[in-house]
Formats: sequence, structure tokens, C-alpha cells
Amino acid sequence: MSMTATLLSLGLLSGLMIGCVGIGGVILVPIMTLGIGIPIGTAIAAAMAGYILTGITGTLVFSRKGSIRWPLALSLCLGAAPGALLGAWASEAINAHVIEILIAALAIVSGLYNLRDKRFVGKSAITPGTLGFIAIGACVGLLSAVTGTGGPVLLVPLMLTFGYPVLTAVGLGQAIQLPVATLATLGAYAFGSLDIYLSVLLSIGLAVGSTVGAGVAHHVPRATLRTIAASVLIATGAFIIVRLAV
Repeated sequence: MSMTATLLSLGLLSGLMIGCVGIGGVILVPIMTLGIGIPIGTAIAAAMAGYILTGITGTLVFSRKGSIRWPLALSLCLGAAPGALLGAWASEAINAHVIEILIAALAIVSGLYNLRDKRFVGKSAITPGTLGFIAIGACVGLLSAVTGTGGPVLLVPLMLTFGYPVLTAVGLGQAIQLPVATLATLGAYAFGSLDIYLSVLLSIGLAVGSTVGAGVAHHVPRATLRTIAASVLIATGAFIIVRLAV
């Protein structure tokens, strides 16, 4: 399979997962770096650029379905913007293996927790307040830009832990991609790590996949979405660890 077809397929698969369960972005950087051999800085920058279209399409679909709580989304995005800029700079300064280990740990811990702990599902949601959500957004923006995961992989498990419905959590994950991806991409461009060709290919696949996935998400039981998300996170983390150990 050619590089073009491979990247389009990868973007399509990742976009489908992002739109459906909110965590597909976690597979992009590991597969591009460990599977295809693209330098990690270039892979992160291309992935972040691809999330711009994903965020737009996913946010539009979830908004039309009434699954985005806009006051929460605005607070999260307000914090995510400066966090993403800082993360774009940090991704250039941090050792590649450290970033890969961070992605693996993040994926496995989030997956295991959400696979076993369902105490908060269906109960009153925890509300940290406006400043609390701004702080959460800043942390999500920073870590997402550093790891190239886009935002949902961090935010969705956190919002589920707080007791928010799956569709609300995924919807907020779609919305937070917009400031995170845009600011991180601008930072990557300024630092010279943005590959336009890779970014365009991923953007096409991600946009199509996320649109389809967002529609699927509203026709699948919540428990099924949660289990799928957790399983994919654990599998991805294990894949990264195995590849690093070889």
C-alpha cells in the first residue's frame, strides 16, 4: 500500500473512532512513528493539523444532536488555547521516548479505569465550576499538544469520571479539539515541524471518519461505547510498550 493510501486509511480509522467514542487520536502518532517511521515531531504536528477538520465536523454533528453543553465547552476551550501553544513548544523540547511512554501510560490508565469503574454513570455530575473547567482545559490542551492526541482521549475519560453522560463527554471532546488543534498547529508551523502533505492526507481521512463516527455514536448503547473506548485505549498502550521494548 502506498504512503498516500496508508495515511488516508489511518486518518479514516482514527476519525471513525474519534467521532464514535472520542479517543481515536491516540492511535495516530504511535502508528505513524512506530509503524511507518515518521519522526515523532512531524507526526505530532500532522496529527494536530488533522484534528482541525475533525473538530469542526464532529462538533457540528454533536451540536445538531444537542449533545454539546456549550457553557462547559467554552470554559474548557478558553483554558485549552494557551495550554496547546505551550504544548506545541514542549513537544519539540521533550525526548521522543518520553512522549511515547507518556502516551502509552495515558492510554492504559484511562482505559483500565473506564473499563472497571462505572460508579459515576447515571448519577449527579460533578461540576468544578467555570475556573475549574478552564484549568482542566489548560491541562488537556498542554498534554494533548505534547502527545499529539488532540484532546478527547484526555477529556472524555475525565468527564465520564465526573459523571457526565457518554455523548456529552464525547461532544465536549469534539469541541475542545478546535482550539487545541488550531493553536498547536500554528505553534508547529512556527517551529518548522509541520508537514503540509501529511497534514492534508490525515485531515481528509479524519474528517470523513469523524462525521460517520459521530452519527454512529448516537445509535449505539452508552455502555457499549464506554467498553469500546476503554478496550481501544488499553490495546493502543500495550502496542506502544511492546514496540518500544523490541
